[in-house]
Amino acid sequence: MPRSTGRPASRSRRKKILKLAKGYRGSRHRLIKTAKQAVDHAGVYAYRDRKVRKRDFRKLWIARINAAARANGITYSQLMHGLKLAGIDINRKMLSEIAIHDASGFTQIAETAKSKIAAA
Repeated sequence: MPRSTGRPASRSRRKKILKLAKGYRGSRHRLIKTAKQAVDHAGVYAYRDRKVRKRDFRKLWIARINAAARANGITYSQLMHGLKLAGIDINRKMLSEIAIHDASGFTQIAETAKSKIAAA
């Protein structure tokens, strides 16, 4: 009976790594060891940055809301406090979309928040 080797499995394992490293510069897409290191490192970045993306979007929404709020004579923190007092439960993503696409609607929201702060 012929001796069996691990060659087909190891070849497919290596080809998988090189396929993932396609487009990398220099030896990172040619040599198995450096390609494996590069792919592992890229995976770490990808995992981390899936979390970071959510933070970045929240920062962007807050910056947009703040700019629109200041245009209406109120700060971001006062606006959010006024909305809480008014019982208006709207997330920051939708609030920033309103600020961008519907300026008059955002003005009404800001006026509601102002009136609730003044009443409190």
